[in-house]
Amino acid sequence: MDYQHYREALAETLAQSELPFPAAEYQARLGKIRQAMTAHGLDALLLTDPADINYLTGYHTFEVSVHACLVCTQERLVLQVASIETGAAVVTAQVDEIIGYRWENLDEIIAPLADLLTHCQKIGIDGWSAGLRFGVIDALLQTIGRERFCEAGVLVDAIRIVKSPAELEVLQESARITALGLEIAIQSIRPGMTDNDIAAAGAKALLENGSEFMSLQPIVTSGHRIGVIHVNHKRRVIQANEPVFLEFGAAYQRYTAPMMRTAVTGVPSPALSATRDLCRSIFETLCSAMRPGNTFDDAAKAADALLAPQRDQYFFSGVFGYAVGAQFPPSWVEGTGFIAKGQNRTFETNMVFHLPLCLRVPGEWGVGISDTVVVTKQGAKPLTNNDWQLFEARS
Repeated sequence: MDYQHYREALAETLAQSELPFPAAEYQARLGKIRQAMTAHGLDALLLTDPADINYLTGYHTFEVSVHACLVCTQERLVLQVASIETGAAVVTAQVDEIIGYRWENLDEIIAPLADLLTHCQKIGIDGWSAGLRFGVIDALLQTIGRERFCEAGVLVDAIRIVKSPAELEVLQESARITALGLEIAIQSIRPGMTDNDIAAAGAKALLENGSEFMSLQPIVTSGHRIGVIHVNHKRRVIQANEPVFLEFGAAYQRYTAPMMRTAVTGVPSPALSATRDLCRSIFETLCSAMRPGNTFDDAAKAADALLAPQRDQYFFSGVFGYAVGAQFPPSWVEGTGFIAKGQNRTFETNMVFHLPLCLRVPGEWGVGISDTVVVTKQGAKPLTNNDWQLFEARS
């Protein structure tokens, strides 16, 4: 049976059987996208980011390293996937047509896409998408003309960043699972364990409580390694009287609500406690400023004013929050919005952000505590349930 017959056989029995949301949810999303296309004068959108494709169709697979794309016009929605992904496309995606190409033969990608786009005079792409391969776009530019393509990534971002009630429900479920995983992991911490032991306890709890494959695996570091951003567990033995940093994010219907916590194997030092207090103050200031009508820049400046007196002591990334939603490895960062100075987008009700407040002293230690929050008329409210304390792990 070749992949064409495989697709047909599945379509007869399991078509859209694993669609993450009701069909009406996708119809509403597609309606917003098509309205925006009309407003921007676009005849078609060519989407290659796995999360954008998932948002409009439900399509999901753990194999996101191969080319896949979605062609959206006012009349049709066509999904192109590799031969090995046709099964996942049939059972998870709501589209008008699925077209395949042999996994091992990339030459089969371009001609069908060119045929779909040949009558479209203005085609929007996301030139910053991780899924947009140079070989694909270069061949299309040569085949149907460079002048037809324009940058349109902000069109989809502007719609995705505001979450529907259905999206908020699955983010809340992710938050619940995330909290369970963190609690079990943090309760397991003892001197003499390795950071891998803690990560393993957390991963087990996340999976047992319903997480799908995660966009980022559990993050656990300790001691001086917390001071280095984006390293992870590496068999280091936990010592007495040192901090342990944890950042988890369960995936539920591909949606992730991350959270950070910090434990101490003993009694927190005055420096650790003061850093925790600063993180909490920044968080409260951000939540108060994250109101409809305020800009991301407004919130970042308010938070940065608290950090400024100690800026030389800590490393901080400069991003006080980033939008989260449906994502795939290698990151749970949605990429549709960042709370940072100079970002002048305005907050809207039902935007969802992770506020990753981790302050690091390079070469020594760090403290990270965070929540995922939703924007309301009264300010941001947590979806996760952090207690904003330094957990004291005793032997």
